[in-house]
Amino acid sequence: MRIAIVSDIHGNLAALEAVVEDIGRRGVDAVVNLGDSLSGPLKPLETARFLMAQDWTHLAGNHERQLLAEPSGGRGASDAFAHARLGPAEFAWMASLRPRLRWSDEVLLCHGTPDSDLHYFLETVEPSRLRPATMPEIDARLGPVDAQLVACGHTHVPRVVRASGGQLIVNPGSVGLQAYDDIHPHPHVVETGSPDARYAVVERRAAGWTAMLVSVPYDHAGMAALAMANGRPDWAAALATGRLC
Repeated sequence: MRIAIVSDIHGNLAALEAVVEDIGRRGVDAVVNLGDSLSGPLKPLETARFLMAQDWTHLAGNHERQLLAEPSGGRGASDAFAHARLGPAEFAWMASLRPRLRWSDEVLLCHGTPDSDLHYFLETVEPSRLRPATMPEIDARLGPVDAQLVACGHTHVPRVVRASGGQLIVNPGSVGLQAYDDIHPHPHVVETGSPDARYAVVERRAAGWTAMLVSVPYDHAGMAALAMANGRPDWAAALATGRLC
């Protein structure tokens, strides 16, 4: 069993298409999408239509929830841009998605952690920095989950960790956005330092689950130019460099 894991596409259709082309060469049995698919100043409608046509398993991320639930005055710029361009079919599709899914006896999918679409799983935010989570922190966030493989997204940071109970936890990174800043729970910046799209391939072997993190080049300059044209220089920098400046 080989599964491609994508997450945090954020309306970046060019990055998604490059990832899908790369996945096609990997001989995978299934593709799963962990959410935050549309929010951002790029191509939310085109990305939604592309995803809706795929025979994949899709989750909702926190941005899907926010797009569906928050009034227009409470939406951030990225959600507001996407919301204004989506129609009834796209909203109905988002409403059908869940933030967590037991994909099989061995595999659990979630956007953030098993209990939250907002909490970081493999990273911890302190007042002065973002750091890798400790093993006790990871074990606490994993809780009683007994799945052998747990796939998570949300932080845009590609990482593979084996919990103390033996479960393999895989964050594939972000397909569509390689840097961002946030103020919750403390101000912090996430940067991969590269504009390449990211995803992961996991495989069930006799000895257990293995994971491979994949970096895919694409026309990031074109998407950076689109972000700038749509009034988001912060996104333009992140897309062009994988950094915020």
